[in-house]
Amino acid sequence: MRERWARSLERYAVATAAPATDRGFRSIWTVVDGVEMHARVSASPGGHGWPIVLVHGLAVSHRYLMPTAVLLARHRLVGVPDLPGFGLSGEPGVVLGTRRLADALGGWLQATGTAPAVLLGNSYGCQVIVDLVTRHPEAAAAVVLSGPTVDPQARTVTRQVLRWLRDALHEDPLQAPILLRDVRDAGASRVIATLRHAVRDRIDQKLPSVSVPALVLRGGIEPIVPARWADEAARLLPRGQVATVPGSPHNSVYVAAGALTAAVEAFLDDVSSRSPSQPALIRAQPWSPS
Repeated sequence: MRERWARSLERYAVATAAPATDRGFRSIWTVVDGVEMHARVSASPGGHGWPIVLVHGLAVSHRYLMPTAVLLARHRLVGVPDLPGFGLSGEPGVVLGTRRLADALGGWLQATGTAPAVLLGNSYGCQVIVDLVTRHPEAAAAVVLSGPTVDPQARTVTRQVLRWLRDALHEDPLQAPILLRDVRDAGASRVIATLRHAVRDRIDQKLPSVSVPALVLRGGIEPIVPARWADEAARLLPRGQVATVPGSPHNSVYVAAGALTAAVEAFLDDVSSRSPSQPALIRAQPWSPS
């Protein structure tokens, strides 16, 4: 129990460090379409491969993605932006739908010189990534969809909330104060409106247009993305494959960062062995200066 609590406290410290420099990550702000977008970015490890950009879900921010980001940064450049209106990013003035959030992500990739990157999304972040890549395939070298919403058989706000409540019973309790801070930053009205955008967005109809290699991940005990939907999503992707993070709830990026990182690195090793276009060596950071 003591060791488990220590791991939980360590995850919380990693998640809540911004804007201070911590574990090789610093905060930068980049203006995209008139909005200052915050991101946590790593120092260059001098390793091989494309940069990896992690994209958060609705109601949340970079914070819960940081346990995975820190592990991935051992070998690659990693960036974790807050979408407009979320986390430490600026207020866009209106609630942005899926397409406009995707445009903001694409603008950030372009402004920071990061594309093409491996785009790793969790939950609604997967919908944002898929919308971007179907329209701008040059933005991504590969995609990882961890817990992709929304299951076509549960495309209502009520069903999504009920699944989220069931999942919350299995998440790390220290995610609760992180979530409360994220909701405070975004505002409850933005969270509710974004959830409505999420259930209207037909990711299932867009997946066949994703041309890059793709990995679908789900937590082994999560109710938000049933195995049936994860398998279907992988089949819809022209170059898709699927894997499970054993024993994990929906937010594998937070509670099972080690297992998720291992799955992602194995996937990218496989992709890079088949692709001659991967950068041979990262020599400098693409990030804009803070």
